[in-house]
Amino acid sequence: MSKLRICLVSSEVAPFSKTGGLADVSAGLSRWLARRGHDVRIFTPLYERVARAGYPLETETRVGDVSVPFGDWSQEFAIRSTPLPDGGGNGGVVPVHLIDCPGLYGRERLYSSEHGDEALRFALLSRAVLEACQRLDWFPHVFHCNDWHTAMLPVYKRTLYDWDRKLWASRTLLTIHNIDFQGVFPSSRIGDLGMRGLERHLHQGDWARGEINCMKSGLAWVDWISTVSDTYAHEIQTAEGGRGLDGILRDRSGSLSGIVNGCDYGDWDPATDPHIPSNYTRDDRSGKLECKKRLLERMLLPYSADCVVFGMVSRLTHQKGVDLLPQVLPAFLREYPQARVVVLGSGEARYEDALQWLRNTFPTQIAIFRGYHEELAHWIEAGSDVFLMPSLFEPCGLNQMYSMRYGTIPVVRRTGGLADTVRPWNPVEETGTGFVFWDFDPFALLAEMRHAMGAHAHPPAWDTLVENAMREDWSWDRQGVHYENLYRHIASR
Repeated sequence: MSKLRICLVSSEVAPFSKTGGLADVSAGLSRWLARRGHDVRIFTPLYERVARAGYPLETETRVGDVSVPFGDWSQEFAIRSTPLPDGGGNGGVVPVHLIDCPGLYGRERLYSSEHGDEALRFALLSRAVLEACQRLDWFPHVFHCNDWHTAMLPVYKRTLYDWDRKLWASRTLLTIHNIDFQGVFPSSRIGDLGMRGLERHLHQGDWARGEINCMKSGLAWVDWISTVSDTYAHEIQTAEGGRGLDGILRDRSGSLSGIVNGCDYGDWDPATDPHIPSNYTRDDRSGKLECKKRLLERMLLPYSADCVVFGMVSRLTHQKGVDLLPQVLPAFLREYPQARVVVLGSGEARYEDALQWLRNTFPTQIAIFRGYHEELAHWIEAGSDVFLMPSLFEPCGLNQMYSMRYGTIPVVRRTGGLADTVRPWNPVEETGTGFVFWDFDPFALLAEMRHAMGAHAHPPAWDTLVENAMREDWSWDRQGVHYENLYRHIASR
């Protein structure tokens, strides 16, 4: 089995649709697999923003217009295909099959729970993949499903499609990117999932409580489970980290793997990044100072020779540790008037308001950009000295890996993928790649930010730390092999 057929199913894929790291991982892993010679294809919804973006979409005539039964009624879809953009020359050709159903996906937002049909929207995604593979006469060795939005695919394959021996031979993998999101719906939505009459195949404890949990149902039926770091794989088997799924995950621990996500250095490399003001390398970092000056100028903050820039690009939620910033920054900024903080992100109103208060209180030290801006995200990675990721939990995280590539030193809490990718700085042995704290506590974060300031004040030590960080390799060339080996293992079962 030298050449694998991999069907990657995801609710978002960069650059077509993106709210977080899932989109980058879906694209980066697929490119790497194609470069290795595997036949990989992506299935994802044709959202309105994708339809408007001008990608060259071709109708898959072999699939045609398909009507999928959902109980007493049907939902129609078609397939439009386009190649995945190459992403800086780091991948082979990957067909992206977009599920065209304007009634469900023709909306500005990717996720729209306010419409009350999220169960149907993503049930159709899973059903459409199976229907399309049948009509294309293309049967993968492994269906790689991602998060709750695709977790019903293993259930459908083993129930509604169990008559198809070619599909039966395919194996399934479900990757948990964030266990907080499980796709829980009232049992009255059973028709939207197309499972009326098949209730016995759902988790009976949930059903007795009047609920359907898509993630839990998928975990029960899938051939193998993975998550996005080894530490997170252990955390989700605990009562605290499992969010109610720890029992089933412990039961299936023999079929559970943790693999840290890879970085697509075709998009994130200071030597070639087209977004940043000045490129630089590990051997010649002079361009990083220019990026720092330009970032502060852009954000209307003053530059000084001794200033230290702390950057943050994040969703503004409890998970990301934003609670700690209002408790830490006032004291920190008064103690270190040379410190600057630049935040890019959006989220809960209470956090946006708290950051705006900090901006108003420290107008020469803090700058905030609400929302998301791809270019500015690259500027912050390149122009910052330190990157803040004080997450309550972080399944994998990508920004800490981007930061190290850019010589921007991460300050992280020891959880999930942050624990697996950032090694604490040891100034005696001159080892490590960042600053790490254990307790989700403002004093613990403040201590590591002070350590960062102290290290930055000693240029030889700081240069060594930056050198260590920039030598780290979290590319798909390193991480993709783990997925390749896992696919082969699953397919041979």
